Amino acid sequence: MNKTKLWTSNLVIITLVNFFMFFSFQLFPSALPPYLKSLGANDSVLGWLQGIMTIATLLIRPFAGIALDKYGRKWIFVMGLIGMLLITTSYRFFPLIEIIIVIRCAHGMAWGIANTACSTTASDNIQKERFSEGMGYFSLASSIAMALAPAISLSLGMQKNIILAAAFLIIAIFLVFIMNFNNRPAVQSSMTPRPSLYAKEAALPSVVIFLIMITWGAIITFLALYGVQKSISGTGAFFTVYAISMLITRPFFGKLVDRRGFGVGVWSGGLLIPIALLLLSVSNSLITFLICAVIYGTGIGAAQSSLQTMAIIKVPKERTGAANATFFTGFDGGIGAGAVLAGIISTFAGYEMMFAWMAIFPFLAGILYFINLRLKGRAEK
Repeated sequence: MNKTKLWTSNLVIITLVNFFMFFSFQLFPSALPPYLKSLGANDSVLGWLQGIMTIATLLIRPFAGIALDKYGRKWIFVMGLIGMLLITTSYRFFPLIEIIIVIRCAHGMAWGIANTACSTTASDNIQKERFSEGMGYFSLASSIAMALAPAISLSLGMQKNIILAAAFLIIAIFLVFIMNFNNRPAVQSSMTPRPSLYAKEAALPSVVIFLIMITWGAIITFLALYGVQKSISGTGAFFTVYAISMLITRPFFGKLVDRRGFGVGVWSGGLLIPIALLLLSVSNSLITFLICAVIYGTGIGAAQSSLQTMAIIKVPKERTGAANATFFTGFDGGIGAGAVLAGIISTFAGYEMMFAWMAIFPFLAGILYFINLRLKGRAEK
């Protein structure tokens, strides 16, 4: 029997767009804390900077999902990317903490629109038979960008980060214009009920990814400062090694999830991520930082392969925008909550205890997934 074709020209293009868009956005979570620290901000402010951006993203995502399902993908997507480009360039002209917080809020809204549009467009271009594998490759592009961008941003000054981010967004906008958007807005009669802001089918994976991504919010915001405190140079290599580990393991888990089910990814992530965080909390050398990166990257790649597929696979085609908005509400919400919580904990307990406490959240994610399986099993009896 012939295997369903996975790689189409549209999927290749949207995967590249995903990489460039994520890369441009992820240059700032690591670059801004040292920059704002030099302007006089404390750890609590640094945490809230990410938190405020996340709140803006969460507010816009559900409306972006409905707009994508109602009006189509292309122009909503373009609007979000152009908004990101304009806001990115504005960082260059306002070196003031208060104004940067406002800019960050606007950045979060544009990101929420563009990122929801990107994932929804990818969902339109992957066959159901190989959905987890295809979504694994697509999201691998964002995962690599999320890992490489912080490492690069720490080696560049703020102004160079802005230029690089703007250049990548221009490339992303160009690529969107050469894509073939086949979907059309759903025709709705006056009797059609108003669509809900979120897709209930995606609720569980969204809550689980929320708990897991709390850990990334802590790492992306405070790892560089933790390295400085420990007198460890080259901590940006953590993100590079993290990316390589996901590049190697993510496709494997995508195929494994298609064959064995979602649990294999969720359980792997629930085990590996806490181990990485506990090891990070007692690390005193670059080599242990990098070992943590390998373990953490493998765990995040495994969990996300399962959860993003779980959020979308059973949702009707006309609701994929809402499903992606639901999933990434949890994804971004976790990062923002993690940054805020990590800022509060580190202020009182230090970075070591903060990273140790972060290990609780992926453990809770595993418990939640297990409880859901038990309840589902009882309901089917």
